[in-house]
Amino acid sequence: MKVLIGLGNPGFQYQKNRHNAGHMFIDFLKQVNQAPNYSSSASAKAEYVWITIKGEKCELLKSLSFMNTSGTVVKQVLKKHPEITTSQLYIVHDDLDIPLGKFKIQFGTGPKLHNGIRSIEDELGTNEFWRIRIGVDNRGENKVDGETYSLEDFTEEEHKQLQSVFENVYKQLTQ
Repeated sequence: MKVLIGLGNPGFQYQKNRHNAGHMFIDFLKQVNQAPNYSSSASAKAEYVWITIKGEKCELLKSLSFMNTSGTVVKQVLKKHPEITTSQLYIVHDDLDIPLGKFKIQFGTGPKLHNGIRSIEDELGTNEFWRIRIGVDNRGENKVDGETYSLEDFTEEEHKQLQSVFENVYKQLTQ
């Protein structure tokens, strides 16, 4: 069994933000797998749905807490599933260290700075979990600070690139 948790901020105003790339990927997986509607978990502060990837049961979750407190959600999910180890945990998040159109799937390593990942590491007391790092940096010469940039919406063209990235991540997960 695997647990994939997409990070992002709750609320309509954040839905299309770069910081919500994790939520967007979970929505993509749900759609591709024709999964039913999300259920809500009040204790975990998350929406979830079950799918099967390569014959393996996977729980998809979208954190409903703000990015900076993502660790409490992840901790609650692991508490709900004591049989899950952190090696079965995949955190999906935006990453400004990676250009838009690229991604990395890595275990135990991540971006230089990401408050959601920092919160998870603090709550779990480890960095030993999988990260699906979705590149969102498309600033070029525009040196907008990371916090401002990540809270801006993807442009229409960037969103198209993101969908292509999601397809490639899914291919890698299903190999």
